[in-house]
Amino acid sequence: MRELLIPVAIIGLVIYTIVRRFRGEPLVAKDLVATPLIMIGIGAYSLTKVTGWTGIDLAWLALGIVVGLVFGAIRGGTSGLFVRDGVLHQRYTWPTLTVWILGTAVSFGLGYAGGQLGVHPETRSYPFSIGIGLLGEMITCGLRALRIGHAPVP
Repeated sequence: MRELLIPVAIIGLVIYTIVRRFRGEPLVAKDLVATPLIMIGIGAYSLTKVTGWTGIDLAWLALGIVVGLVFGAIRGGTSGLFVRDGVLHQRYTWPTLTVWILGTAVSFGLGYAGGQLGVHPETRSYPFSIGIGLLGEMITCGLRALRIGHAPVP
């Protein structure tokens, strides 16, 4: 039962984030930072439990980080940023959802391919991957916000 708690919580957190952002919400700095850091923290914790790291494990982890950052950055570029009542808002668009779906498919594909190549299953941390993707999105949205001239709400 306990093994199901973390995946269910992660799926719930991701769905909650997507729904909130699809509705459009003020771009709040702590929300922009908290979710990626929580997911990366959960994933990093699970990675500390891995024993017997190999070169292929490390290479696969590095590849996953790059892929996550790239898809996150693309996703951050597809979300709408706009100012309403003097406050910067973010709204996901249909292209944003498409990038979410493609990124998830690529992540699962990498996980499957890694398994076929002998990567230890424990090194393919989905919470870590999701957190890295959200970090890429956060960086892109933060830079876009600064370019617009409106920083996220503290």
